[in-house]
Amino acid sequence: MGATTIFTQDITSMTEADIEKLAIRLELDDYADPFEGLNDWHLLRAIAFRRPELVEPYIYLLDLQPYDEG
Repeated sequence: MGATTIFTQDITSMTEADIEKLAIRLELDDYADPFEGLNDWHLLRAIAFRRPELVEPYIYLLDLQPYDEG
């Protein structure tokens, strides 16, 4: 079973303005259904792993917590 991507935009081509628009949508949390918000959250998370410098001002939206595996 192959993995599929839900993202139509190429993360490498996203700009600071694109990330800002994404963050604003997440902050407003005004989606037609919960899956739209979840898709935006997953997109922001994917960007955080590939291009963390763009997500730094909005990292609080991801609610990432450090954890200890020890």
